Amino acid sequence: MTESWATFGADLHLDLSAGRGLRAGLTEALREAARSGRLVAGTRLPSSRSLAADLGIARNTVAEAYAELVAEGWLTARQGSGTRVAERARPRRPAAPARVRRPARGGPSYSLMPGSPDLAGFPRAAWLSAARRALTGAPNEAFGYEGDARGRVELRRALADYLARARGVYADPERIVLTAGFVHGLKLLARVLRARRVREVAVEGYGLDYHRDELVRAGLRTRPLGVDGDGARTGELTGAAGAAGAPGAVLLTPAHQFPTGAALTPARRAAAVDWARTTGGLILEDDYDGEFRYDRQPVGALQGLDPDRVVYLGTASKSLAPGLRMGWMVLPPGLLDEVLAVKGLGDRTSSALEQLTLAEFITSGAYDRHVRGMRLRYRRRRDELVAAVSGRVAVSGIAAGLHAVLDLPAGTERSVLQSAAWQDLAVCGLARFRHPEAELPARDALVVGYGTPPDSAWAPTLAALAAALP
Repeated sequence: MTESWATFGADLHLDLSAGRGLRAGLTEALREAARSGRLVAGTRLPSSRSLAADLGIARNTVAEAYAELVAEGWLTARQGSGTRVAERARPRRPAAPARVRRPARGGPSYSLMPGSPDLAGFPRAAWLSAARRALTGAPNEAFGYEGDARGRVELRRALADYLARARGVYADPERIVLTAGFVHGLKLLARVLRARRVREVAVEGYGLDYHRDELVRAGLRTRPLGVDGDGARTGELTGAAGAAGAPGAVLLTPAHQFPTGAALTPARRAAAVDWARTTGGLILEDDYDGEFRYDRQPVGALQGLDPDRVVYLGTASKSLAPGLRMGWMVLPPGLLDEVLAVKGLGDRTSSALEQLTLAEFITSGAYDRHVRGMRLRYRRRRDELVAAVSGRVAVSGIAAGLHAVLDLPAGTERSVLQSAAWQDLAVCGLARFRHPEAELPARDALVVGYGTPPDSAWAPTLAALAAALP
């Protein structure tokens, strides 16, 4: 498998400890990363110029830190090969839990809950640099009460360029509306659908209950579609087109079905678009982790097949952090005014300065570098997860995103969850995500989120998982 596209520009996620000089702090952070095995032997480090730019420090500071670590034997430097972690740097492998743990009263010690990225990987130094540049260049009116209900135009322009390049989205900045995350966007769309007298929205038979709840709270019914190894069975939409109360919209996760991990096949993508064109229905595309695919380049968004019938929804929750509360919708032309009427100026999202910071983060190339680095990190974690459970259970779904599905023997999901609790491990069963009205084959599985644990807890978390499996 080629790694060139995934490994280029990896983020080192260095913590420059307070109370030290910059060079001493950088030297110690690199030394500890090599000593602990977080930077494995042979890893190529960024050039001194690139790392200095990312950290916002002088190039000489980086060069001196590299030189000291080369002298100590932690790094090697060869002409044409760059600076790499030396072979002598071997990882310290945390020992597996020595005994079965009782459920902890203060919360589990280990977590493989899906839905969260590695929060320790947030690019603090690069974000701070972008924030400084954004603040310096911010127009005076950015600090005022007034503003466009769609959000800052600088961020909408940056997103339009990025989404077109990275996700194949047809994105006019004028038709991008910024939100406080996916749920906020879904809430706005649900109100618009209800105002259009839509009564029912089709959803995937496996999915997040709080997404369904938002639709129900808006007065909409949800109709489950079947889900299998090819994603949602979008052909069922055509079968419902002539029925009373047929759905007026469908909510899909085409790039990486959540939680089963399937990718929607081209035939089923085409079936969904044909249904929307024939009935006038809308497709709501949740592209929650479309940038993270490890066995090939990410597949483009469904929106590219018909920008007039698909609403594209994305966020920074998986690529950066959910705490940023940053999301966006790319709307068909005929939907923009209705969404803005529902949203209004009083429905604020993130602050103007945060929007300007993200715009600067994207346009400077820091966002691309961060995604490439996290893609490499998550791919390694997935590979290690697969190796840890090999021979015990099968891993299904495509190699993508921040979670994997572990298929269990029939009838064992509940007992495995209990066993995980005794290992002090938080993890989800697949049954948790099943629509209550879905007619789906019985299936026992765990939905394992490998983005959640910090590096320091990763090895013991895998050990706890292995101990919980049948």
